[in-house]
Amino acid sequence: MAKVGITETVLRDAHQSLIATRMTTEEMLPVISKLDAIGYNSMEVWGGATFDACLRFLNEDPWERLRTIRKHAKNTRLQMLLRGQNILGYKHYADDVVEYFVQKAVSNGIDIIRIFDALNDARNLETAMKACKKEGGHAQGTVCYTISPVHDLEHFVKDAKEIVEAGADSICIKDMAGLLLPYKAYDLIKALKENVKIPVQLHTHYTSGVASMSYIKAIEAGVDAVDCAISPMSMGTSQPPTEPMVASLKDTGYDTGLDLDKLTEIAAYFRPLREKYIATGKMNTKVMGVNINTLIYQVPGGMLSNLVSQLKQAGKEDKFDEVLDEVPRVREDFGYPPLVTPSSQIVGTQAVMNVITGERYKMVPKESKALVKGEYGKTPAPINKEIQDMILKGEEPITCRPADLIEPELDKIKDEMKEYMEQDEDVLSYALFPPVAKSFFEYRQAQRYKIDSDMVDYENMTHPI
Repeated sequence: MAKVGITETVLRDAHQSLIATRMTTEEMLPVISKLDAIGYNSMEVWGGATFDACLRFLNEDPWERLRTIRKHAKNTRLQMLLRGQNILGYKHYADDVVEYFVQKAVSNGIDIIRIFDALNDARNLETAMKACKKEGGHAQGTVCYTISPVHDLEHFVKDAKEIVEAGADSICIKDMAGLLLPYKAYDLIKALKENVKIPVQLHTHYTSGVASMSYIKAIEAGVDAVDCAISPMSMGTSQPPTEPMVASLKDTGYDTGLDLDKLTEIAAYFRPLREKYIATGKMNTKVMGVNINTLIYQVPGGMLSNLVSQLKQAGKEDKFDEVLDEVPRVREDFGYPPLVTPSSQIVGTQAVMNVITGERYKMVPKESKALVKGEYGKTPAPINKEIQDMILKGEEPITCRPADLIEPELDKIKDEMKEYMEQDEDVLSYALFPPVAKSFFEYRQAQRYKIDSDMVDYENMTHPI
């Protein structure tokens, strides 16, 4: 038995999952030093959708947010989520962009980078992990958890071993859909602990209602750390609540050593914020309960709502059950990818098109073609050859690491956006989200001009003759 580490997600995944990443830095500031005093294993504060949301919706510089959090959190390791070769965007970037991003993330205050790939293709993690270690950061390689005929214990152990070989300092099992059941969690963690010699962490969501039970069984199997969220920002599509986990493990061999009274103070800070989010419509009560459909259909909650929305737009809402039946068939054709961004959207959209056109693969979006061609990497199982031939129409599939085909692009991007450059990191904001970053840069300039204008004392100005 050993003390269990808790990673607190309230400043990243919790508000990403519950209020579409709309918590501002100003709302975080008063509580950062209190969070820092708790003694967490780490705090997840950056990455995921926070970068995009800062620029797009909050008119904030994500790099400035990171520096601010680091300034007020002097004792706790800060952690971020990185989408491997996709960084924080939705396509593969050249190695030089990935390396520069990681370098800047670490130099601005990140200690641990959790790196995942939607297909569990370890080749898509290598560049980011090497860069992280080179900068002195902790590279946490990730295995996305999913259920399929090919995803057995042996398969997950193989994925984990490949990640260890690629240089990971620890491993995270990322259960993005809340599919990992308690006894499955025990077996999975036990198998990993027997086969890999680095720490293993577990991340899940409360969507299906089993997450806290799964954590307890994973802890019994020897997991080193789990991800939790302070109670007012927990459960539903977020993580299990921190305080009950700490209380449950107290005075056992797994005691976290965290102080419940201090955690209660932090919960008291977030409670009125939660009420504000509900009152302003930022937090939809639909995401706060248990959605058992997650276990029935093995489809993440966000993907289900996307399917409903797509059918509504097409005026085919009556086809919902047909689409749910089609999703596992498309997923099988496409080599059983885990249903996480972007593969969940690709499989879901293709299933919708197959149903509403009345003919399978009559319409194929470019993203489906890219997945089938190998542009996202190697799928867990081989793609259905007949479907692949039908979609590619004679084009050769890619078998190498997709980023090997991308020319270095950092210098070109720097040249493209040099008029907006105020700090080195701006080139990375622009590389990931060009139009969004450009709008933010223009807003920043306008704000600076306004402040400069406000500081001019026109009344006492000496006028030249």
